[in-house]
Amino acid sequence: MTTYDFDKIVDRSGSCDLKHEVLAERYGRSDLLPLWVADMDFETPQFITDALRRRLDHSLFGYTIVPRDFWPTVRTWIADHHQWEVEEEWMRFIPGIVKGIGFVINVFTKEDEKVIIQPPVYHPFRLTPEGNRREVVMNPLIENADGSYSMDFDNLAKVADSKCRVLILSNPHNPAGIVWDVDTLRRLADFCYERGIIVISDEIHCDMALYGNKHHPFASVSEKAAHCSITFMAPSKTFNIAGIVSSFCVVPDEKLRSKFFSWLTANELDEPHLFAPIATIAAYREGEEWRRQMLRYVEGNVDFVISWLKENLPQVRALRPQASFLVWLDCRGLGLDHDALIDLFVNRARLALNDGEMFGMGGKGFMRMNVAAPRSVLKEALCRLLN
Repeated sequence: MTTYDFDKIVDRSGSCDLKHEVLAERYGRSDLLPLWVADMDFETPQFITDALRRRLDHSLFGYTIVPRDFWPTVRTWIADHHQWEVEEEWMRFIPGIVKGIGFVINVFTKEDEKVIIQPPVYHPFRLTPEGNRREVVMNPLIENADGSYSMDFDNLAKVADSKCRVLILSNPHNPAGIVWDVDTLRRLADFCYERGIIVISDEIHCDMALYGNKHHPFASVSEKAAHCSITFMAPSKTFNIAGIVSSFCVVPDEKLRSKFFSWLTANELDEPHLFAPIATIAAYREGEEWRRQMLRYVEGNVDFVISWLKENLPQVRALRPQASFLVWLDCRGLGLDHDALIDLFVNRARLALNDGEMFGMGGKGFMRMNVAAPRSVLKEALCRLLN
């Protein structure tokens, strides 16, 4: 068995990586330790690089078809990891999950119709509908006494009027790392199905459940869920290949599928580029041991951050994620307003994290930290925060 080295420092300079290259533009200075955008500082596993290199050795890059073993490989991965038996005809490539959200909004809603989101949540859930001139309706999560979150179904019933046509679900939830339980998902499915609301389930972190937690694909929890949902998945977060756009959608309902897939096909948006299937097949066929080792390392990083903050900076409390490598930091104990909190992290600690307010209602006083980095980097980051 290969043992992978997640302590390795990878110099990303010269690679045009987003994490480093836009620091001055977004944070006002470039001398920051970046723990913000959701890709990992772990080297993309060699079996993916090798698969891409083998194709590069054939130096002719004309039009290609989808490899015949692509969708069977995806089906097997979903069945093995999530016990969800999907049909090949239910699946299509999409050129990115945020783009997919925009596609669904344009195909299934009119400009006078509305989209529901559940803040604090990944900010494109708000920005994409707004950019497409749709009204966004807020159904904020309930923050429980222990810092965890629950869906507010009473509020959902109040805000979901007849103009609400889509609800965007973060499953697992970003930024709080929630693995939604089956009962919650079924209740949401019942609500949306009865009102004709389409659920876009963003499940990009589905393969990164931590500490023995179990991800449940939304469409798998009930017949109603299957008939009112469009699910987005990708290997990109799990195997650190976000730059190789490799997302796909799963649509069990024939009526939704026919309308959506015909639009994708008409616009040639369901045709993957040359490298997406190659990287995906390599990841899903050869990546299980790497995935397991990576998740154990991430768990160690989460544990390290939580224990370090308790011992050295108890005013900042880390919510232990049930999935993903993103840690939601409750900084309200510092007693700082928004500007002072940003100044602490950016100008005094020289750290680039995601500001909690960008995730909407309930995000004030929080920061989101990406802990998918060598532990030595996290130690340096936390020491900077303390000093």
